[in-house]
This record gives sequence, C-alpha cells and structure tokens, in this order.
Amino acid sequence: MTISLGSIADDYTGASDLANTLTRNGLRTVQTVGIPQPSLALPDVDAVVVSLKIRSVAANEAVASAMTAEAWLRQNGARHVLYKVCSTFDSTAAGNIGPVTEALAGADAKTALLVTPAFPQTGRTVYLGHLFVGEQPLNESPLKDHPLNPMHDANLVRVMQAQSIGTVGLVDLATVAAGPQAVREKLAALYAEGFTTAIADAVFERDLETLGEVALENRVSTGASGLGLGLARALARSAEVSARSGEDADVTRPVGGPAAIIAGSCSKMTLAQLAFAERSMPVLRLDPERLVKGPDEVSAAISWAGERMAAGPVVIAASAEPETVSRLQSRYGREASGHAIEAATSTITAELVARGVRRLVIAGGETSGAAVDRLAIPAFLIGPEIAPGVPVLRTIGNTQGDMLLALKSGNFGGEDFFVAALSMMR
Repeated sequence: MTISLGSIADDYTGASDLANTLTRNGLRTVQTVGIPQPSLALPDVDAVVVSLKIRSVAANEAVASAMTAEAWLRQNGARHVLYKVCSTFDSTAAGNIGPVTEALAGADAKTALLVTPAFPQTGRTVYLGHLFVGEQPLNESPLKDHPLNPMHDANLVRVMQAQSIGTVGLVDLATVAAGPQAVREKLAALYAEGFTTAIADAVFERDLETLGEVALENRVSTGASGLGLGLARALARSAEVSARSGEDADVTRPVGGPAAIIAGSCSKMTLAQLAFAERSMPVLRLDPERLVKGPDEVSAAISWAGERMAAGPVVIAASAEPETVSRLQSRYGREASGHAIEAATSTITAELVARGVRRLVIAGGETSGAAVDRLAIPAFLIGPEIAPGVPVLRTIGNTQGDMLLALKSGNFGGEDFFVAALSMMR
C-alpha cells in the first residue's frame, strides 16, 4: 500500500469527520484505530487517517504517539501529513496542538507551518486569527464549555502561542483571498522574521482550497477537516490520485442485529438529540455521580438494555447539563470523573455488543474513543454521510464480525441525528 495523504487525528470522532471529508472530495480513504498491525489487510486507498486518543493526554505522550504514527505513514508513502485537530481548537495552555505541531514540523522546515481549524460547512470560520462559531466568537458560544478542554479565548494566535516554543504568526484573510502565491510569500516572510507556525484565516470554502494547495507543498500542516477538504481537492486536481466520489458499495451492505445508541457528550446539541430520540425509542439517563462511585449503575443499565433490545433500538446516556458536570468535577476532579464515565460507557458498550448489538451510534469524542478501544476495532471503511462530519463506518478486521458505527462529535448533527443515523444503518 502506498498512500498520497496521511493524517493523524487527535480523537476518533474527529478522525471519522476527516475521513468523511476526504472521501466526499475524491480520495479513497480508510480510518485506522492506532497504527494497524501488519496482519491487517487494508484496501488500496489514497489516504489513511490514523485515529489516536491524544487530545487530553499529557503533551509528551501526545507527541510520542503522533511521531510514531507519522513514521508509519511516511513508511507507507505519505508525502504530506495533516495533524487533524478539532474545529473548536480544544486545547489547554499546556498543549497539545502546539507541541505536536512543532514536533511534526521538525528542525528542517523551510517556511512557517499552516494551522487553521476553519470549516465553514460546519459554521467554523477564522478571521484575523479569531475563531467564530456561526456569528459568535468561540469564547461567547455554547461550545466553549468542553468538559476536559474548555476554550475561553477565541484568539488562536494567542492560544497557540501559549503552548508553543516557537513564535506564532498570522496569515490574514486579505492574503488568503489574494491566492496561493500570496500565501506562499506570506509564510516565507513570516519564517524569515522568526515565525515557525501561522494561524491562517478562512471564511469561505475557496479559502480552504487556497490553503490546501499551499499546505500540500510542505511536509506537514495542522487543521480541522476543512483543511482536509483543501488538501483533498488539491490532490484530486493533481495527477497523483484518480479523483472519484462516493463510498465503496460494500460499506452499505446490511448487517442486521440489534441497535444501540451510547451518549457521553454533554453538548447542547447532544442533549437536544436525546430529547428528540426519546419520542420514539426508550432512553435511559444514567446518574453521572453513581457512575463515578461504582459499578451498580453500569450493571443496571446493561440489564435495562437487555430487556428491551429485541423490541428495537435502545439509548443509554451519561450526558448531563453543564452545571451537573461542573459539580461532579468539583467533587471528584475533572480527570477522575471523566475517566470514570468513559470506563462506564465503554463497559456498557462492550456488554451490549457481546449480547448481539451490531449497529452502534456513539456520541462524544472521549466516549467514542473509549468504546472503540474497548471493542478493539482496528479500522473502518467510510460509508455515506449521515450529517456533515459524520459518516456511517463499517468495521475492518473486527473480531466481533461486521458492524456499522457512527462516531459523532458532541456538537454535530441536527436534533433528529440519532433517528437519521439508525435509518441509514441496516
């Protein structure tokens, strides 16, 4: 296998978001969970997205994992590697976007490295270095309150600088609008002045195409799926890959069996999606504090689902309002409470799969990562898009047999997402 584009994603939902974007824009793509074992037969593809779970770990651990993944991608022919981060740039002052970006750039960079989380299709734009969610600056939007990596500053130059050793510059919208050559010249000028990375503005899809063309000329870039769109279209225009669209026919083949939805995200949209799902299917809302205290809540949830799965899809949710999450974190600590809930939801997921569930929707990046790791799924084929950024995924090399999954970032999809996802997963 020789690939044209490699990517390292900092969580699993972000990885499927990017894999979906690359597929929709003409690249044959597979998503792996970590670095695949040599025995895993991957299909012939243009791009591989390596899913890691490094968004919320210590910076040195994130760097080590990313560098190992990059080495594997280079060995398999990747000329360019995109470090895929969240479109809300979830990261603390200690990392991990800055440290991983600088490590991947290495010491032989010849120009300032492009960084942008812009993805106008999902309402994320960057103007004068500030990240907007729709019409709101990030720090004024509901998305600022991520339970593990809250983002209370929309100025990405300042956010990136706080976690970087080198100096962070800006490629403003006027430069991007002037075209690829203007961006090249700006990056070279910034590098000559001592800047090692640069936040790039992007408001329209054409801005992403400009940035993708320039980024592809260098070894590394950092961004959300929007930059992946630009990279994919640049590759599709080249002679390096044969442009195509649509998913492989095998991805949509039915698997049958019971279906379940597991929600751990506490985003406003996930809470609305749960309320919508409750109109047509049974929903069990777990007590987050009881999940932290011990296994009783988990055992009760498994029994509850077991009594209902034969009749139709079931929903189990550890999601809670931000105020409840804050109280829990104050009492037990942010990391301890988060890890306890991830462990609980992953245990529930594994038990439901052991009882025959083969169609699975998981809401929340950390929840998805914990569940997929627990199930030891090695890779996915990319299927049809359920909502922007969320495709149907078909397992590759899964010991439990064929499964269809949807891994949803908390904020993605409309209120009917869970119902729509199950209607596409037969």
